[in-house]
Amino acid sequence: MAESSIDVNKVIGFWVKSSDKDFSTMNNLLNSKDYHWSLFIGHLVIEKLLKAFYTKSQNKQAIPIHNLLLLAEKSNLNLSETYEDWLDTITTFNIGARYDSYTEDFYNLCTKEFAIEWTTNITELRKWIKIQLEK
Repeated sequence: MAESSIDVNKVIGFWVKSSDKDFSTMNNLLNSKDYHWSLFIGHLVIEKLLKAFYTKSQNKQAIPIHNLLLLAEKSNLNLSETYEDWLDTITTFNIGARYDSYTEDFYNLCTKEFAIEWTTNITELRKWIKIQLEK
């Protein structure tokens, strides 16, 4: 399908709905003490919202990358330094949960306190990105 013929609102709706489902899963995993998987899914929550914002701002399909800060920059999303730092950290949750060479270290990092701190940050960032999508 040609980029100019996409239904931008439909694509944005897809990303937001999928992100919302993942947000519920993130919280369920947190509550079940699967902290590293909760944070991995938290990465997806933010990635999908950033892809929705990219689609909105660029009027085309999102680029297939997982680096959240790069995706936000390519979307022309104006971020605070705090949110930039958060995106850098949250991107590591994707790598830490997926690749065996990082999994053990990531698993050990994901204490209850760490997971609560970062799911709280993900929740705040999620709300902020959704507000940006409504503008």
